[in-house]
Amino acid sequence: MQLPDAAVALLESASATDAKSIEQLATDTDEKPETLTGAAFDLEADGLVAIEERVEVSLELTDEGEQYRAHGLPELRLYRAAADAGAADDPVPMGQVVGASGLEGPEVDIALMNFARKGLGSIDSGELSVNADAEVDSDAERAALDAIADDDADGLDDDTVDRLVERGLVERREQTNRFVTLTDDGVTALMEGVETAATVGQLTPELLTSGEWEDVEFAEYNVEADAEPVTGGKTHILRQTAESVKDTLVGMGFQEMQGPHADADFWINDALFMPQDHPARTHWDRFTLDTDPMTDLPDDLVGRVEDAHRNGVGPDGEGYHSPWSREFAEEVALRGHTTSLSMRYLSGEEIGDLEPPQRFFSVEKVYRNDTLDATHLLEFFQIEGWVMAEDLSVRDLMGTFEEFYAQFGITDIEFKPHYNPYTEPSFELFGTHPTTGEIVEIGNSGIFREEVLSPLGVECDVMAWGLALERLLMLMYGFEDIRDVHGTLCDLDLLRNVEVLA
Repeated sequence: MQLPDAAVALLESASATDAKSIEQLATDTDEKPETLTGAAFDLEADGLVAIEERVEVSLELTDEGEQYRAHGLPELRLYRAAADAGAADDPVPMGQVVGASGLEGPEVDIALMNFARKGLGSIDSGELSVNADAEVDSDAERAALDAIADDDADGLDDDTVDRLVERGLVERREQTNRFVTLTDDGVTALMEGVETAATVGQLTPELLTSGEWEDVEFAEYNVEADAEPVTGGKTHILRQTAESVKDTLVGMGFQEMQGPHADADFWINDALFMPQDHPARTHWDRFTLDTDPMTDLPDDLVGRVEDAHRNGVGPDGEGYHSPWSREFAEEVALRGHTTSLSMRYLSGEEIGDLEPPQRFFSVEKVYRNDTLDATHLLEFFQIEGWVMAEDLSVRDLMGTFEEFYAQFGITDIEFKPHYNPYTEPSFELFGTHPTTGEIVEIGNSGIFREEVLSPLGVECDVMAWGLALERLLMLMYGFEDIRDVHGTLCDLDLLRNVEVLA
């Protein structure tokens, strides 16, 4: 029997009693693993070997997992600090405990979330109490981190491992290994003798130019043999949905806005009649940038906006009677909403004065210092839009939403009155998740207040909204956790195989 080099090498190294992995056979034969894999499939088709596939799962600590293994899980550090402060006897102010624990930034939210989940204690009215019977020294998640680091994860509880994976402390990897065993026919073939066939596996330029290709024997290929999957590039489902939204809004008569991601706080908040001492304008919600202030703001407009903040607009205007400084307005931050673009366009600073009626939109990224969860990210896409016209009403706004969402098969939109500093009346939008049946907030909207429009020089009504593109994606495709499609932990198989809705 004549066979290609790799097939002969594999047969002579394989065993009829012990399954050998492709990697082991590659070491024994000095052949490449991919070459032996192809040879093994060919020999399997001829009935000379059997191939067994085994999926092996390995666990590895992430950088965050290594950090918590070294310094302790945030919730356990919080518990110990609270216990040391006497929270087992009387409630202790949460700020005091957080300070004593040494937790900082996102660790605080992580600690508080898992503190209650694990039954370590309770939090009420800003005070923290601990459960004296909590077995923190035998915490299953802490013990699992040690076991995984020591490569001793075989006996770990699946639920505990799943929780650590969800927390981003452990990475689970799956690898398919192939093992080869000689069949009876393979043993018989070896006993009868196998020879290396003088075959060529690839047509090369040298064979073509020399003319030798006419005299050589080419190896046969098993076109039905399994091969490693190759996945090509594909437009992300989020980007596809964004483009669909743009096409829909253009079809409804809107024009697209564009503008800077990093902008002066004046355009992001002050022009929106957001008081400078509003909690959303602190480091808890916004990302400031260590860069020079944006000092080239239009002086007349800045003066009118400052007057609206201090004194209000019109005879009944009150303003905020709160501190206001141009220095703060000139600070540069990442925009927390794309309404900064609306302010630039409505003021005339971007493309000149606009005469009603006008319709504009944008589908762009915004940035907020939120806590990551199934429906919140630090950066996400906002569908911004506004209509400038005479005598607009809430019914016009609601009708616009119903027409827009109907284009995506969503017809059960619900509305709830809401408060915004910059719109009156205002309301939030909600839709029903197709998988869980839960009501999901999908946007915010309203009619711009006079305190916003008057300084901008706009003398007619403007209705506006900010909708979440990722929430629309959840309603369209049934995703329950937006991190499955967006970010470092997204499900690549899901993104490759999801059916794109027209």
